[in-house]
Amino acid sequence: MMSKRPGDVKRPPSLVRILNGLFPRTPDFHQLLNDQCELVVQGMEVFAEFMMTGDQAAADRVRQLEHEGDSLKARNIDILNRSFATPYDREDIYRAITAIDDGLNYAKTSVWEMDVLGVSPDKPMAEMADLLLQGARSLQRGFSVLKTNPGEAERTANAVRKTERHVEKVYRRAIAELFSPQHYANDLAARRKDLSEDLRPLLEPDDKASCDSVLKGVSFVMETLKRREIYRHLSNAADHFAHAGDILHDITVKSA
Repeated sequence: MMSKRPGDVKRPPSLVRILNGLFPRTPDFHQLLNDQCELVVQGMEVFAEFMMTGDQAAADRVRQLEHEGDSLKARNIDILNRSFATPYDREDIYRAITAIDDGLNYAKTSVWEMDVLGVSPDKPMAEMADLLLQGARSLQRGFSVLKTNPGEAERTANAVRKTERHVEKVYRRAIAELFSPQHYANDLAARRKDLSEDLRPLLEPDDKASCDSVLKGVSFVMETLKRREIYRHLSNAADHFAHAGDILHDITVKSA
């Protein structure tokens, strides 16, 4: 009968527990962050679909995915707080967890504000939503290769920040068009008519000509301010994606 070698001796369970307590395993933060990024991409795909179609089912799905994102964020923060060691600066991981989630938060609040304000999607909103989706995909790509290819992760971080600049260009163009009298006359006629009917009772003592003139101006201002609010919200979403890209860049630099 062969004798057991010293290395074959099974350690007592109590010793294993003691060693695990002293030297706990480091959680796979790469996978935890990737889980968040994948969910954000999924959410931004549905958000872009909503901005293209105005489909209420897509809007509801955005809200659902945002709630799932909150759960993932809470899970990752809890794991981070209980971790003995981390592969990167603890504060950077925390910042990444919260910044990744912010993009999906802005998608949900944009949908909510559009519903409250009675605003339907338009071309600039669809353009910005598509760019936000591109930014989310770049962010997901960056975190997925962070462990194996930091150089590629840094390049994708730059792509995320470039997306923010593209969104800002669309935002500025949309604002200029929104405040253009010609745009008001050509594209908002139907909405102006509907809103005028809602406001007419407020001005009934005035004659019809004066009433119509005031209603046209008031309806234009209200519609413009509503859409400007949504445009600005989408621009802010791009800022938060760029911030997440900055954090990804910081991690790659520190780990080089």
